[in-house]
Amino acid sequence: MKAAYLSEFFGTAALLLVVAGSGVMGEGLSDGIDGIALLANSISTGAALYVLISLLAPVSGAHFNPLVTAYFWITKSIETRVAAIYMTLQCLGAVTGVLVTHLLFDLPIFQVSSKVREGLGIAVSEWVSVVILLSVIVLGLRFAKQSVPLLVALTVTAGYWFTSSTFFANPAVSIARTFTDTFVGISPTDLSMFLIAQILGLVSFLGLRKLCN
Repeated sequence: MKAAYLSEFFGTAALLLVVAGSGVMGEGLSDGIDGIALLANSISTGAALYVLISLLAPVSGAHFNPLVTAYFWITKSIETRVAAIYMTLQCLGAVTGVLVTHLLFDLPIFQVSSKVREGLGIAVSEWVSVVILLSVIVLGLRFAKQSVPLLVALTVTAGYWFTSSTFFANPAVSIARTFTDTFVGISPTDLSMFLIAQILGLVSFLGLRKLCN
């Protein structure tokens, strides 16, 4: 299991390194045009997800997301102890990825985000994002297992653009992004709204799954 635990930690750290790093680079090169920065951010994130899931799915399942781990725990696909360790390492890995990004770009390593992300639309976006993400993963594993890395990568890339929240859909990502006052940051005061909406998304997906069975 050590390899699986390392996979979840370093995979999530690498994902946040790309999310935060591409946000910093995109913002720096876009001359203040947020659309260009978001384009760079979304494409980089999707590309990273495809690579990371393709390489690490055989090792740990490549969850990189406490909600995904929670789903597989609820459906008894993984044990309680493993799920708890996965979730902890995902959160630690995500924060580590953000801190390393600051180091790479000569920014203050420890930061607190001041970027406000609030409102009903954003909360609903996170709820919808989680339902969509879990649907893609579960249906992909059932009907197109070899394509899951690409399906998830494309879903997240598109999600940046069709949701007002830019498709966080991940508590570990949400927590980590409170520690960066850059393009991808989220104010700690808005974190609870994101987490509640994401958990409701998981609950809603479980309800839909039960109805469809």
